[in-house]
Amino acid sequence: MLKLYYTASTCSLATHIVLEEVGADYSTVRIDFGAEQQKSAEYLRINPKARVPALVTDRGILTETPAMLVYVAQSFPALRLALMDDPFAFAQIQSFNSYLCSHVHVAHAHRMRGHRWVDADDAVAIAAMRRKVPESVGAGFELIEREMLKGPWVMGEHYTICDAYLFTLAQWLEKDGVDLARLPRVVDHRRRMAERPAVKKALAEELA
Repeated sequence: MLKLYYTASTCSLATHIVLEEVGADYSTVRIDFGAEQQKSAEYLRINPKARVPALVTDRGILTETPAMLVYVAQSFPALRLALMDDPFAFAQIQSFNSYLCSHVHVAHAHRMRGHRWVDADDAVAIAAMRRKVPESVGAGFELIEREMLKGPWVMGEHYTICDAYLFTLAQWLEKDGVDLARLPRVVDHRRRMAERPAVKKALAEELA
């Protein structure tokens, strides 16, 4: 059985959704950031990075959302959630998810985790990073809206792991101060994703 370590309202939701989509046999463990449980000795043995998500498999532990999404998809190949039978399409999926991970998520993190880049007591720098978030996150999503979201799903007609990941980050748009009026296709994608049974189930558990 797989075991997902997660925290509500984080990128761990993407893997949670995909585990539900494929019907995997899995369990979950909630990590309480408020109590700094991610820094506990017990959790650091699972993920020395002190981050979520982490996925325990029978081969070992995986971290980093793009890798975990591909692993789950590859474990259930019949659903073609990563289009691995098409090398170019699979590379496009990797490209999209890498953009979310390396750019959009990082821009978002500047709103509440500025201490990763400057001293925690540098209030001026941290405030400046927060002010930039609506612009930086907004620009990332506008590029997705304009160039990357093929429609109706990220890769076109076929639902993939990209959709779970995009939905997860799109949950944060309002708090990031992004103008949703500039993202009608992203907002529509988010609405349709929210109607999927797997998404409803994952959200219900994480927000309980």
